[in-house]
Formats: sequence, structure tokens, C-alpha cells
Amino acid sequence: MSNPLYVAMDTPRLDEALDLTRRIKAHVGGVKLGLEFFCANGHHGVHEVQKLGLPIFLDLKLHDIPNTVAKAMQAINVLEPAIVTIHASGGRAMMEDAKAAAGLHTKVVGVTVLTSLDDHDLNRVGVGDAPDIQVARLAALAQEAGLDGIVCSGHEVKAVRKSWKDGFFVVPGLRPAGAAMGDQKRAVTPRQARDDGASVLVIGRPITKAEDPDEAARAIVGTL
Repeated sequence: MSNPLYVAMDTPRLDEALDLTRRIKAHVGGVKLGLEFFCANGHHGVHEVQKLGLPIFLDLKLHDIPNTVAKAMQAINVLEPAIVTIHASGGRAMMEDAKAAAGLHTKVVGVTVLTSLDDHDLNRVGVGDAPDIQVARLAALAQEAGLDGIVCSGHEVKAVRKSWKDGFFVVPGLRPAGAAMGDQKRAVTPRQARDDGASVLVIGRPITKAEDPDEAARAIVGTL
């Protein structure tokens, strides 16, 4: 894609999401709508944002038994999202069913290890390996299941791309040089992630909370 930057609209307010999208749409490649937005606004909210002409990334992180995830995927097909997330830890059968149920033009990507987690967090939920090892394990499973790609941090994307050369890699939690880390524990800069093989760069607060979101988006794209 010509512009890999997707802006995370982490808000339940439709008016706020629409206003931000209007302000930044000339300098971004798409908009990511997550659980906050979808739970508050549903299909109607997604349709309203779509009217502004940008591709939609539905970051719903579906995770349930295979049949339930497949039916959920079928329910959102009418929205024609460009990208949808599911949890790779849901297992191969769940991923296979999710991909089979997705729309023809929708990329289904598996979330591996959230960028808010580090070694200590993984250990507390029973994963004894470091994030990079767990990401590699889940990426291999996602590839076997026929997904289009995965979601991982900028720390892992370079290694994963070596073993999945045609994969589609979404890297969230990015922070421009000098920006506050917030709740991100494994963040890198947008340029580093892109150089290491990221297909899509997801950035939220450094743009949405900036005094001038459009200028912030333009500055980030300028570093790529």
C-alpha cells in the first residue's frame, strides 16, 4: 500500500472519530476502529466513518470457539473491512474458520502478543517464553492456518518476516522518536518498524492527542 499509516481511533464517541478522520484523511492510509468504538457505535458507526473514504481496520480481536468466531466474522462481512483481527492463541481451527468466513477482500490477521505485555506479564499467565519466542510460535501457527498475517510489535517483525516472506504484518503501539511510551512496553519508531518489514503501522495517541493531528500524521509519514 502507498501509505501504511493507520490511525487508531480509540474513542467511543462517533462525533470525535468523524472529526479526527476528516482532519487527517489526506495524510493517512486508513483508520483503525477498535472495541471501544465498535461496542458504542456498532455497524452504524463503522458505516459513518467509511463514508469519509478511507479503508477500515476493524480491530475486534475475536477469540472464542471456532463456530462463534466464524459467525461473528460473517456478521461483519457487510462492513467490508480491509483488515480484521483475531487472537492467534485461539488455535488453528479457530483461525481456519475465521479466514474461511471472512470477506474476499478482507485480510485476517492474528494477534500474537499484545504490545502492552512483557516477559513478566507473559510469565504470570503461564507463558514461560520471552515475547519473541511466543510471537514466532503463534506466527507459524497462523501461517499454517492460512491467515494473511499477524499483529506483532516492532521488536519481532523483522525475524518473523524472514520465515513468512509474503506475510502481512501489522505493527501497533508505535511511538515517534521522543514521544511518551504510555502503556506500551515493546514499542519502536514507525521508521524502524517499516524498515524491518511492517505492512501496516498503527499509531494512536501521538496523532489523536496532538494539538494538530493532521500535522502530526504528516510528520510521521515524512519519516518513512
